[in-house]
Amino acid sequence: MEREALREEVLRLKAERQAVILAHSYQLPEVQEVADFVGDSLGLAREAQRTRAKVIVFAGVHFMAETAAILNPEKTVLLPDLEAGCSLADSIRPEDIRAWKEAHPHGIVVAYVNTKAEVKALADVCVTSANAVEVVARLPEGRPIFFVPDMFLGAHVARATGRRLDLFPGECHVHAGIREEHLKALMEAHPGAEFMIHPECGCGSSCLFLKPDAKMLSTEGMVRHAKKAEAKEFVVATEVGILHRLAKEAPGKTFIPVKPDAICEYMKKITLKKVYWSLKEMRHVIRVPEEVAKKARRALEAMVAVG
Repeated sequence: MEREALREEVLRLKAERQAVILAHSYQLPEVQEVADFVGDSLGLAREAQRTRAKVIVFAGVHFMAETAAILNPEKTVLLPDLEAGCSLADSIRPEDIRAWKEAHPHGIVVAYVNTKAEVKALADVCVTSANAVEVVARLPEGRPIFFVPDMFLGAHVARATGRRLDLFPGECHVHAGIREEHLKALMEAHPGAEFMIHPECGCGSSCLFLKPDAKMLSTEGMVRHAKKAEAKEFVVATEVGILHRLAKEAPGKTFIPVKPDAICEYMKKITLKKVYWSLKEMRHVIRVPEEVAKKARRALEAMVAVG
């Protein structure tokens, strides 16, 4: 089936199923173009709650579909490819949380949304890169805090809030590969450009040392900033899927990837054809055991309420 015919079939099936397609900003352009909403983890979680559709096709990775299923037990959540995982979510186990809690019985566990449901169930609150600073800043003083699993995002939150955090040594393999040498090359080639850096990036504080006026932003923060900024040229340090959305929402501006091969192979597993088959055959339904979902729901609802 040709792409345009496939696209029309996806839209027809979506209407027939009374479904909604939610896509992350790192998705392929062909997937973003058929989505009802494109956004970051926080925006997608909120949209999944807001929609009246009974069927949600989640064009993202597994933990995102899990989050939608946990927050909306009355809705059917479909993930077009079960192999769409996440190296960061895979890096931490429930046992890691339990061990820290045993050593810190009065501690607070802050889990990045990029975690599996079993980890969220042991957390006190979940965060996204968009609201992590605000959530941590609101936590009570005098209690130890365990931030999991992304150590680079955790270091950014610690810098921004002045709070001491115990960090788990996890990382997103795509963002961890973005280093200061990549920034140096672009600084020389594009001296007048604004730099937008995702807080999961491996360069972290060294990037800010190199480029003090760089903006440390979530994916949604990048889109908002690009739309309102006077600058016409931007260097973007995150997964390259965001470039399609940036070009679409901030026309007339130029966006240069810090690392053109910063590609999440898990995000790219979702294709237009897989979205078609997901709608046609109602696959693959994401289910979370209720005893796990009930505990994780508390931490996720606290996340959605902030920012």
